[in-house]
Amino acid sequence: MKVDGIPYRTIWLKPGDARVVQIIDQTRLPHAFEVVDLHTVQDICSAIRDMTVRGAGLIGACAAYGMYLATLEAPESGFTDFMARAGAALKATRPTAANLAWAVDRMAQAINSGTAPDQQRTIAREAAQAIADEDTEYCRRIGVHGLPLIAALSRRKLGQTVNILTHCNAGWLAFVDGGSATAPIYAAHDADIPVHVWVDETRPRNQGASLTAWELGQHGVPHTLIADNAGGHLMQHGLVDMVITGADRVTRNGDVANKIGTYLKALAARDNEIPFYVALPSSTLDFSLHDGIANIPIEERDADEVRFMTGLTAAGTVECVRICPATTPARNWGFDVTPARLVTQLICERGLCAATEDAILSLFPEHR
Repeated sequence: MKVDGIPYRTIWLKPGDARVVQIIDQTRLPHAFEVVDLHTVQDICSAIRDMTVRGAGLIGACAAYGMYLATLEAPESGFTDFMARAGAALKATRPTAANLAWAVDRMAQAINSGTAPDQQRTIAREAAQAIADEDTEYCRRIGVHGLPLIAALSRRKLGQTVNILTHCNAGWLAFVDGGSATAPIYAAHDADIPVHVWVDETRPRNQGASLTAWELGQHGVPHTLIADNAGGHLMQHGLVDMVITGADRVTRNGDVANKIGTYLKALAARDNEIPFYVALPSSTLDFSLHDGIANIPIEERDADEVRFMTGLTAAGTVECVRICPATTPARNWGFDVTPARLVTQLICERGLCAATEDAILSLFPEHR
C-alpha cells in the first residue's frame, strides 16, 4: 500500500540496521503517521499488547520479528532457555488471534534447526522475513479469490456500485500488506469495478473510523463511516450487497472469532439474505478447535477503552475524554464468535470454501 504515494509495509527491518524492527504506530492514526523503532523482544511485546500494532496477520509477523530480536539478545550460555521465555512472553500478549502462537511456534521450530547461536540468528532473520513475505502474498491471493464475488454482484446490478459493509480493520494495517477483508475490495477498485464501503466505527477503539477509513482514503476507495448499530438498518433498506469481515481465529468447523460486534452483523445479514463472507489467511485457522464459542479464548481488555475516547479537538490537539460518569463501571470484551452457520463462505489464499469442517479440510487436506 501507499501512504501519500510512498509504498509501505506495516513492519520491516530498518534499512542499514537489521537489528531494529520498524512499525507504523497505529495508535497515532489517523491524525499522525509515525514510524517507531523496536529494539528488543520486550519492545515487541509492548507493541502488541498496547495495540501499537494490531490485526491477526500483523500480530503474527510482529511476533516473528520479536523472536528474531530475541536471538540477538539471547546469551551464548542459556540461549535455548532465553528463547523459550521470549516465546512464552510473546504468546501471552494477546490470547485470541491464532496467528500469534502460530508464528512463535513456527519461528521456534526454525531456530531450533540451527546448531549454534550465530547460525540460529541468521535462520531467525530469514524465517521472520519469510513469514512477512508470505503474509503479503496470501493477502494478494485472497484478493484474487474474492474479486469474482464482487464482480458477479456488479454484473447482477448492471454495473451499479456494489455496497460492501465491513467491521473493524482487516485491511493493509492489520497485515503486512494488502489486508484480508479489504483485499477483494482493493482488487475490485483497481479493476474499475465501482465499489463503496460502509465502514463500521468499531467501538470501543474505533479501528474502523481511525484505520479502515484512513487506508481506504489513501487508496481512493469510496467509503462512508457509520455508527456500529447502523448496519442492520442499511441491510433492511437494500443498501448493503455483501458483508466481508476478517477474522482473528477460525476453528476447523468454521466458527469465526472476530472483533466484538461481528456476530450481530452476521445475524442481520442472515435475516436480510445478504451474503456474509470472512476473509483470512491459513495462519488464522486453528485446526485444534471444533467449537469456537466454547473453546476460543476471548480477550477482555481494560475497561477504560470503553469509558474514554480519543480524538482531534477543534484546536488541533489529540485529547482523551471520558464519556460516562466517573463512577460508572465498564466491561470490554475484544471479540465475539460468529457460528459457522451464519457464514456464507470463507475466502482463503487457496480459494473459497463453505464454513464447514469438510470444506475447510478440502482446501487444507494436510490437516485431516
